[in-house]
Amino acid sequence: MTFIKFLRNNTILLICVSIFLFFSLVILVFTEAFYILLEQTSVWVRQWFGQYYLYLGLGCVLFLLILALLPTGKIVLGKKNERPEFTRFSWIAMLYSAGMGAGVLLRAVQEPVFMYVNPPLNTGSAAELLALEFTFYQWGFTAWAFYALFALILGIAVMKWNELPLLSSTLKRQISHSGLLNVLDILVILTTVIGVTGAICLGTTQITEGINFLKGGVPFGLDLNALFLFVICCLAFISAWQGLNKGIKVVSNLNIGLTVLLLLYVITQGDLMAIFKAFTVSLWLYLTDFVPMSLALGNYDPGEQFLRDWTYYYWAFWIAWAPFTGIFIARISRGRTLREFVIGVLLIPSLASFLWFSAFGETAIRFIKASGGYSGQFSNEFSSIFEFLSLFPGAAIVNPLVIILLIGFLVTSADSAIYVLSMFTDKGNLSPQKKHRLIWAALLAIGGFALLVLSDIRNGIDIINILQLLLIVTSLPFALLIPLITYFFLKRLLKG
Repeated sequence: MTFIKFLRNNTILLICVSIFLFFSLVILVFTEAFYILLEQTSVWVRQWFGQYYLYLGLGCVLFLLILALLPTGKIVLGKKNERPEFTRFSWIAMLYSAGMGAGVLLRAVQEPVFMYVNPPLNTGSAAELLALEFTFYQWGFTAWAFYALFALILGIAVMKWNELPLLSSTLKRQISHSGLLNVLDILVILTTVIGVTGAICLGTTQITEGINFLKGGVPFGLDLNALFLFVICCLAFISAWQGLNKGIKVVSNLNIGLTVLLLLYVITQGDLMAIFKAFTVSLWLYLTDFVPMSLALGNYDPGEQFLRDWTYYYWAFWIAWAPFTGIFIARISRGRTLREFVIGVLLIPSLASFLWFSAFGETAIRFIKASGGYSGQFSNEFSSIFEFLSLFPGAAIVNPLVIILLIGFLVTSADSAIYVLSMFTDKGNLSPQKKHRLIWAALLAIGGFALLVLSDIRNGIDIINILQLLLIVTSLPFALLIPLITYFFLKRLLKG
C-alpha cells in the first residue's frame, strides 16, 4: 500500500510507468502485430523526415562551435569562480562511458570492414580511408553534438538560472500551461528509457554471442540473453544506489582503464605507423568533407537506402540517448566554462573514438588484404570483435576480458540512466530518492526482456533490426522539438 501511495503522489512517474508497462505487455502478447505496425511506421518516418535528421545534426554541431568561439564561451556552468567537482580524467571517463560505452565494442571491427567492402561514397579516396572516414562521421562530432546541446541547455538552466534539471523548466517562461510542460517531461523520459533499454539489449546480445564464440558448441539464445539482462540491471541498480562518487565514477574509471589497455594491445599487434597514417588522413578527410557529407550532397550522397539503414538510425539513436546522457553530462560538468565544456564533450571523445576505429579497422582490413579476399568473417556485429581478437596471441585471455569490459560498459550506461531517470521523475532532485532508482532498474529489465522477445520473432531479425525501426519512430517527437528548445535557450542566454 505504501508503494502504491508513493506512485499516486507522483503523477509523472505513475504515467511513465503505466505507459511503459502497457507497451511492454503489448509487445509480449501481440508480438507479430506490433512488429508489423512498427515496420510500417518506421518506413513512413524515414521517408518524410530522414533529410530533417541530417540538417538537424549539422545544425547542432555548428551551433555549439559558434557558442564556444564567441564571448559566450567564457560562461561558467555554475558560479563564476566555482571549481569543477571531478578531475578532468574522471569527467571524460564518465561522459565517454555513459555516451558511447559498449557500442564501440560492437562496431569496432564490423563497421569499418563493412564500409570497406561496401563503399558508401565515391569521392576518389582509397577504400580503406573512405571506410574510416564514414565510420568517423557516424560516431563523431554529430553524435556528441546531440549530447552536448541537451547537456548545455540543462546545465545552464540548473547552474546559472537555478532551474530544476527538467526540460520543462527551460520552456516554462514560454509555455504557461503546466499540462503541456508535463507532457514534455514525459516525452523526454520515455524517449530516454527506450534508447537506453535498446542499448542494453545490444550489449547483452553481444555478450551472449561472445560466449557462444568462445564455447564453440550449441549456441545459447534468448534464455542466456535474458539472464545477462537481469544481471546487468541488478548491478546497475547497486551502482546507482551508491551514487555518483561511490558507484558510477568508480565503474567508469575501470572501464576506461580496460579500454585503453585493449586499444594498446591491438595497436602493438598491428602496424603502428599504418594505424597512425590511417587515423590522420581519414581525420583530415572527415574534417574537409564534413559539411557535404552531413547533408549528403553530390558525391557525398550514399543513397537513400544506405541512409535509412545507417545514418538515419544512428542519428535517431544519438537523439534517443541525448536526454539522459545530456543531463548526466551536465550533472558532472559543474564548474567548467562553456568553451571547455564544448571542447571536452564534442572533440575529445570523438578523437578517442576515431583512434579506436583506426586501430581496429585498419588492422582488420590489413588481415583481409593479407588473406587475399573477404570471406565474411567480420560480418556479424555481435561476434566480429571476438573473431578479430582470436587472430592475435593471447586471445584466450583477451576475449574473456572483452566480455568483462562489455559488462562494465553496460552497467555504467544503465546506472547513469537509472540515476538520471530518477532525477526526472523525482521533480529534478539532483540526489533522487532510492525508490525511484529501484523502479527504473526494474522497468529497464522488463522493457529489455520485451525487446529481446520482439527481436526473436523470426529468422533474419535481430535486436539491431528492431532498434532501427523503433528508435527512428520514438525519437521523432523529441527531434522536432530540438530547434524550438534551442531557440528559446539562446534567446534567454543572450539576454544574460
